[in-house]
Amino acid sequence: MKTAKSGKVVRYNKWGYIFLIPFIVVYLLFQFIPLVTTIYNSFFENYRSGLTQIGPNFVGLANYKTIFTNGDMMQYAKNTLIMWVLGFIPQIIVSLLLASWFSDPSLRLKGQRFFKTVIYLPNLIMASAFAMLFFTLFADGGPINSILTQLGILSQPFKFFSNATSSRVLVAFMNFLMWFGNTTILLMAGMMGIDTSLFEAAEVDGATSTQVFFKITMPLLRPILIYVVITSLIGGLQMFDVPQILTNGTGEPMRSTMTLIMYLNKHLFSKNYGLGGALSVVLFIITAILSFAVYNFSNKQD
Repeated sequence: MKTAKSGKVVRYNKWGYIFLIPFIVVYLLFQFIPLVTTIYNSFFENYRSGLTQIGPNFVGLANYKTIFTNGDMMQYAKNTLIMWVLGFIPQIIVSLLLASWFSDPSLRLKGQRFFKTVIYLPNLIMASAFAMLFFTLFADGGPINSILTQLGILSQPFKFFSNATSSRVLVAFMNFLMWFGNTTILLMAGMMGIDTSLFEAAEVDGATSTQVFFKITMPLLRPILIYVVITSLIGGLQMFDVPQILTNGTGEPMRSTMTLIMYLNKHLFSKNYGLGGALSVVLFIITAILSFAVYNFSNKQD
């Protein structure tokens, strides 16, 4: 009897392994093998110089040394960080406010489902479509310049894409528009998971809404906030499509909008697989460290 039951369990388990096969095949073909190949290529000199193919020649850690001794790498890392900060600060502030309003039953806001849908919609639009829209709106002869000129605010069209500050702000603003809805949903889910008896007790004790927010909501929302910060930082490191389309891949003006992934794309486009692989490995390590921090924090018990 026991043998028959164990045999039945084995037959059921077999189907579990069968259903895992497509995932394993896709993972091996499109993630694991490319990862191993990238790490392998990072130790080789492998590029084209005109019509001449150089390599592949084993150079050890020379590619990594080139990356860290090249001033461009630090400049592009700085650009990426600046644009991430410019987009993330208003994103977290607006998301906290919206999540607080939507999750507060005392406000009795009408049409909540409609507004939640509207703020999340930009997250469903392709970044390339967003970038093309902004490229058209803020072009030298675009609608924004026409309106500002007709209102007398500007005497002549402002070259948004020829100014380092305005270019960075536009990239950051687009990232803010695309992701604040997703952040709002995450924060709102965290707020709705807080025990309502804590708010009721604070109200009985005479606490103001500001005190409740900073003394109860924010401390209990800390795990979600840390998760949002770290995942947003990982997304910031991978910033590519918006500045790539806005600047046609040049990172102009004066490479002020050139990000790390755009820098990586240039190496791959020029078939410099050695440096491209080394840069990919560096970004992978940074992302892995941040992901490990998220995993540790989510499993940590206060």
